[in-house]
Amino acid sequence: MTRKVAFLFLGETLLIPHLYPIVEALAAKSDVPIELWVSTSVQETLLTRWTAPFPTVRIRRAPGFRAVADDGTGRNPVLPAKMPMLLRLLPYLRSAAVVVCAEQTSLWLPRLFPLRAKFVKTSHGVGSMSARDDPRRRAAALTLVPSELERRTYLDRGFAPERFVATGYVKADFTHRTHAAPPFADTRPVVLYTPHWQQHRSSWWRWGAEVVRRLVADGRYNLIFAPHQRLVERAPEVADLMREIGDLPHVHCDIDGFAMVDGSYTGVADVYLGDTSSQVIEFLMRPRPCVFLNAGVSLGRAIRITRCGLLGRWSRTLRMSWRRWIVRR
Repeated sequence: MTRKVAFLFLGETLLIPHLYPIVEALAAKSDVPIELWVSTSVQETLLTRWTAPFPTVRIRRAPGFRAVADDGTGRNPVLPAKMPMLLRLLPYLRSAAVVVCAEQTSLWLPRLFPLRAKFVKTSHGVGSMSARDDPRRRAAALTLVPSELERRTYLDRGFAPERFVATGYVKADFTHRTHAAPPFADTRPVVLYTPHWQQHRSSWWRWGAEVVRRLVADGRYNLIFAPHQRLVERAPEVADLMREIGDLPHVHCDIDGFAMVDGSYTGVADVYLGDTSSQVIEFLMRPRPCVFLNAGVSLGRAIRITRCGLLGRWSRTLRMSWRRWIVRR
């Protein structure tokens, strides 16, 4: 009997587009049995819809599965505690040949327990934020990274070369987007502002509310305000601002929708405004203007991304510069 491949969809919805293209490719090109383990009814609903054409794919509820209020659009749910769920899932994974995950928490299983199953970790970003020295990373039999540059950072740390494969950015092959066109009635340029959730990388705490209010008041742009899913956990005032401006016709706010993470907004926007993030890479798959806000935060290796656009402080000079730059481009 062919041993199955298991995929773990136990975390936030933002992980789904980084993992699901692998499922789709495997199901389309082989007859290997595939099990998709889900933690809530949100993942279950989305994956059931997408996998209907694939008879080798079976969706299974992880122990501790949570049914949540769900309208079928993929809003980010409140998740069950992951470690208890993983421990209870362990006996079911013993029959798998391969287990594929997109987050490090699941790597506690091969780190702590002797398993026949080989764990494959796929990246959910472009690498500049990765905790490369986390010991859990050494528990993965194979790690898929988005670039040869990122692979080299692991080899320089002494990781075995055969355990790292540069695949490109997996999310680039995700096709189940919520929006194929901008969610506005007119054709004004669409600015996407998507501040980062980590304070040491984010423009939100210094300029975020001012940026949003100025763009709203300006009137020349349609604004998509869709911060990282985790920002509201650290900055609850984000939700207050969304309630303040969310009904305006030239503003689209999203705090937990699947469109925040499925590539919809980076696909339809005309201008990327905000912080260094893997979303920049998604946006630049079709090159368009980027404006990075330098709030005095620590960019680290991510400073390379800022070469793809303008970098400056939120000031009158920057606003005038990026308007002229956008017109030229």
